[in-house]
Amino acid sequence: MTMLPCVYWLQLILVLLTSEIWTWGENCPSTCLCPDPHTVDCSGRGLTRLPDEIPLDVRRLLLSDNWIPRIPSDFLVLYSDLVYLDLRNNSLSHIEPGTLSTSSRLVFLDLGSNNLTEIPKGTFGESRSLIKLRLGNNPFLSMVGALNQLPSLRVVRLEGNPWVCNCNFANLFAWMLENSHKLPNGVEGMECSLPMDGRRVSLTQLSKDSFRECQATLTLTDLLIIIFSGISVSVVAIMTSFFLASTVHCFQRWSKGTKGDEEDSEE
Repeated sequence: MTMLPCVYWLQLILVLLTSEIWTWGENCPSTCLCPDPHTVDCSGRGLTRLPDEIPLDVRRLLLSDNWIPRIPSDFLVLYSDLVYLDLRNNSLSHIEPGTLSTSSRLVFLDLGSNNLTEIPKGTFGESRSLIKLRLGNNPFLSMVGALNQLPSLRVVRLEGNPWVCNCNFANLFAWMLENSHKLPNGVEGMECSLPMDGRRVSLTQLSKDSFRECQATLTLTDLLIIIFSGISVSVVAIMTSFFLASTVHCFQRWSKGTKGDEEDSEE
């Protein structure tokens, strides 16, 4: 008699587990594998876009080795539990503004081996959870302005990118020097090409002084201020000259009138 309750509970547990496994299999995209309830593995499936019917509670999404060209801008709004996103070796050429700025839990992001050209400021918003970021081996990536906005970042991969040793690279290079502990090998093995002849130079041979001339480079805002100031000075100078000329002319007429009155009174 004492065995019946135990058997009953075991049967109930088996039913619940079977139901959970059945539901889990139904929620998995048909072209992917789901090794556990919160992981979707779509690696190497020849995908040209994100798969349909990804479970909303997914936490690890593996999409590497496909041909995905873009991420919808509302992607992380839908999958707010996502902590691990692997998009390595796809066809991404750009990240739409705001796509990654809504990620509140994303800890790991791999965008390596794509066709990205720029990671502008504001791409990640003010994400305070992103710890590991991979951006290496993007053959067209030349500018990364978003790294300063990632306070929790601990590891970043930037090797294999075609940096150009110009003033656009100066801020990123300064960031690399100040945060070399976040780069697996520091700047060792990284290069940039000289803008004049394309010759490759190791970053270990450069310092902040190498970009000293960039500090004197005027920004568009600076130029506008100078132009506006010059116009203002010119306008003030013209008005001052006109006022002085008018004053002198009036004084001369007054002087002539006074002299004529004196001559009339003498007669």
